[in-house]
Parts: sequence; structure tokens; C-alpha cells
Amino acid sequence: MKNIVIKDKEFELFIDSEIIEANIRRIAAKMNSDLKDLNPMFIVVLNGSFMFAGELMKYVTIPSEITFVRLSSYHGTSSTGKIHEVLGLNDNIEGRTVVIVEDIVDTGNTMKSLLSQLNKRRTKEIMISTLLFKPDSLIHDIKLDYIALEIPDDFIVGYGLDYEGYGRNLRDIYKLKNS
Repeated sequence: MKNIVIKDKEFELFIDSEIIEANIRRIAAKMNSDLKDLNPMFIVVLNGSFMFAGELMKYVTIPSEITFVRLSSYHGTSSTGKIHEVLGLNDNIEGRTVVIVEDIVDTGNTMKSLLSQLNKRRTKEIMISTLLFKPDSLIHDIKLDYIALEIPDDFIVGYGLDYEGYGRNLRDIYKLKNS
């Protein structure tokens, strides 16, 4: 589909699923090389990262564990700037290499908040993996270790990302038309 309508907004095709998945395989291969002897704990940020994490873990072949946290900072098409922890981390990560699996990094507010929480748990190291990165929107000094795709500052849906709860199930990524 070239254009779709979700609720009151029209979106146009932006990134085809084949391009998304090829880039996920690329960063998984790098993780397999970089993290091969570290037994990392992957921490997936829900809800938006579920499709990215599912695809990524198909290609991560090293010994590792996976767990989930649920954070939210969006309302409608813009970030509220406030992070709401809905489901916290119950696993012991002390002394572990942790890889955060995030759907999108734009302002960096979510990552800053999550890094602050995880650093209190005395991890060995924390790395960040993101499906999408908006470099023009970043306002915090955050190191991203694995970036599948860089994109401009457009509002997008699909491949786990939503507009007011809808569109997460789309295989491709769409951007808000005329944004």
C-alpha cells in the first residue's frame, strides 16, 4: 500500500519491510561479533519495539537473555517529554552487559530516563540498539551502539510504531503525509 489512513491522519509509504529487515540483519551480525563472549541481557522497550525485537532475535545467535520494560512518552503525534514507566524491570542485571532494544530514538528523553534507572543497578556496561534514529531531534548526549536506520524528523507509524495505538501491525513504515 502506498498510502494509508489511520484515524484522522493520512500516511505515505516511507520504508519497505525488506529494507527494514535487511538493516536489522546487519546490526544483528555486528552484535554477534561484538558481544560473542559477553552473555548480554537484551532489554526490550515495549510497546513499540516488539516487532524490531522479534526480528532482531531471529538473527542474534550468541548466548543471551531477553526481558521487557514498558515506557511511554508519546501522546498523539508528539512526545510529552515525560517518561511513564508502566512495567518495570524485575531481572538482576548487576555486572551484566545490557543491550537496550528501542524502536526509535528522537529527543533521547526515553533513553536518558532508562539509562539513569539502569545505571543504578550496577551493570557492567549498557549499549543501545535502535531500529530508527532521528539525529536532527536528539537533545541529549546519548551514544547509540547499533542503529538500523537513520531518518528525518517525520512522524511515522508501522513496524511496531503507532499513532494513538493503531498501525503497529504494519509491515512497512509510513510517514505522516505532508509532514
